This record gives sequence, structure tokens and C-alpha cells, in this order.
Amino acid sequence: MQTKLQSMQSIYALHLKTPNKIVSTLNQNNQTNQQSSAGKIKRLVLTQEGRTKLNIYQDKEFYAYPRLVTHVDDGFISTLTNLYRERLRPDTEILDLMSSWVSHLPNDVKYKRVVGHGMNAQELAKNPRLDYFVIKDLNKDQLFEFESCSFDAVLCTVSVQYLQQPEKVFAEVFRLLKPGGVFIVSFSNRMFYEKAISAWREGTGYSRVQFVVQYFQSVEGFTEPEVIRKLPAANDEENSPVGWIMKLFGLFSGSDPFYAVIAYRNFKPIHDN
Repeated sequence: MQTKLQSMQSIYALHLKTPNKIVSTLNQNNQTNQQSSAGKIKRLVLTQEGRTKLNIYQDKEFYAYPRLVTHVDDGFISTLTNLYRERLRPDTEILDLMSSWVSHLPNDVKYKRVVGHGMNAQELAKNPRLDYFVIKDLNKDQLFEFESCSFDAVLCTVSVQYLQQPEKVFAEVFRLLKPGGVFIVSFSNRMFYEKAISAWREGTGYSRVQFVVQYFQSVEGFTEPEVIRKLPAANDEENSPVGWIMKLFGLFSGSDPFYAVIAYRNFKPIHDN
């Protein structure tokens, strides 16, 4: 009887001690979370005016019907595909933000999962590399339902110019990336002029690169952005006012300039070739 009583007292004592340990652990975790600022927005890059668009109607109306066109030339696409081949590891999980019916991923490389995002289901359904896709207006809602650290890479191709809340989008990308994951943002000089934000419309190639660099820098935890440029040799026709307008609307036959800004979550991994 005494032995049984002692045993019950020991079990009771264990139950008394365990909650204290749990509470202590939770407090330590909370303190760690409070101290960590990774993924937080440090500052806003754009002014309120810089976020405005000429077309004030909701984006879902603008993208209600599919645009099965190519938004950049073959030279741009080739450069981008080679960049993806170099930076994206096989058998990894990729999120293709603001995607379309065209994939720029290398055809001969197999990835574990490619998830698309966009505004038009008909376009995304035609993209042969997407395992599935989600529809979301990032100017209305910047949060995805994916768990944190879900992707090895996030891509944004020729679409960053339409983001009215880029700081929030980049912070969400940080959350979705695994540690060491890469975010590749590529763009040229083409755009839907009425849907691009004011800061982008009024900018130059140099200033647009700087905007994207600052988007990365506005979020705590990204590595220092790396900039890649591939600019075509200009000729007199391209530099004329008419040539500039034609290039703006994607009507000029000259080569598209290529810009990419790349950063990693927390650190840039070193891979053996």
C-alpha cells in the first residue's frame, strides 16, 4: 500500500513539473520569435502616388479574357531560360508568380513541383509546366494559403511593374521560401502602360532596376540583391521618339533589354556542379 501511494505521488509530482517545463519552453520560443525580424518590412519604397495606375478599374476585369501572346522576344526568353537552368536546381519546388500560358523553364529539366499563380485561369491552364495553379489578385490580397518554407524558388517574369504593394508581396515571398531559397524577378521595357504603376511608367531602365533592388532591401532577411543586365546595341531608329513609343507598346522589332534581380532567403547556398 505504501509503495502504491509513493508511486501515485511520483506521478502527481511529474504532472506538476511538466506544465512548468512546457510554459518555460513556450516563453523561450515567444522571446525568440519577438527578437527575430526576418521577413518583416523595414520601410516602404513607393509613395502613394507612385502606386497609382492610369486604368483604375479592378484588375480582374482587365484580365478577364486570356491574352495568348508572347510579351517578350526570343532573345529575352532564351536569356531567361538559361538563367533558370543555372540557378534552379532539378527536383525542387517552384512558385511561378503572375504567370501566363508560356513557361520559360528549361524543357529538359524536371522539377518536383511547379505551382502557377495568375489572374486568368484559361491562360494558366495552357501552361504545360504547371502542376496546378491559383488565382489571386496580389493588389488586393498579398497572402497565400501555402505553409511557410514551401518553395525552393519563386519566379516573377515581366510582371513586377504591376504590383501596387510590392513590399508586402516580397515579404510574403520571403515567408514562402525555404532558407537558401531564391527569388528571381525579371523584366524588360514592355508593359501594359495603363496597368503599370506610376513609378514604373515614369522611370528608366536604371531606375526600374533600383526599384526592384529596393523591394528586396525593404524586407529583412534577403541577401544583397544581384543585378543581371543584357542590353542590346541601340540604333538611331530605336532612339527616335517614334521608336521609343513603339518599344513601349511592344511594337518595335529590335531586341528587348533583359533585366533580372536575384536574392536569396537568409543565405546564398553553394552547390557542387
